[in-house]
Amino acid sequence: MRAIVNSMHDQVAQRLRELIFDGTFAPGSFLDELKLCERLAISRTPLREALKVLVAEGLARHEPRRGCFVAQITERDVDDIFPIIELLEGRAAFEATLKARPADIQALELLHERLAHHAGAGDINEYYAVNLTIHEAFITLADNRWLAQSIGDLRKILRLARLQQLHAPGRLQQSLAEHLAVFAALKSRDAQAAEQAMRHHLFAQREALRELEFLHSSRIAP
Repeated sequence: MRAIVNSMHDQVAQRLRELIFDGTFAPGSFLDELKLCERLAISRTPLREALKVLVAEGLARHEPRRGCFVAQITERDVDDIFPIIELLEGRAAFEATLKARPADIQALELLHERLAHHAGAGDINEYYAVNLTIHEAFITLADNRWLAQSIGDLRKILRLARLQQLHAPGRLQQSLAEHLAVFAALKSRDAQAAEQAMRHHLFAQREALRELEFLHSSRIAP
């Protein structure tokens, strides 16, 4: 019975993550237990266990006597996390380049073709989905479970902000060029170049977020 309960609250936690990541529940929004139970057709026990998981991951915060809210990522969070994720994903690109087989490179080729298609169409949501798949592919190819775990923990938090950076002027095509540079290095088996290109890609993401923040503050300034 315990295994069944665990499996259920894991499934609920995953569903809640999806709702947060796709923007259904925006940062700062209240996670109403009664409405969530109705929406997901579950009892309060697995829901509350799932919410504890999200709080532990940093995706939600619990306030005594008020309940749970979707976490809001702060400027300090972003500044603290990006240099770390830059190092980790750079290392993943390095290890993936050393370990990728011809079939892996062919699969990545198809993913980058899809990425280019969505960039050309200006479809940010579809672009982001393929972009995420490519990042996950590099992590999988690195075949380092400690690296994967560390990146996964941080990326859950960054997913609260990463989609926004693609709205910066010119960012979609810039992001595509960065991805193609990483892939070109992998195809040429230059692990150091792949690492540097991936680190540059992550650095550029942070700068794009900074640009959006500046543009937003400029619009609302008196």
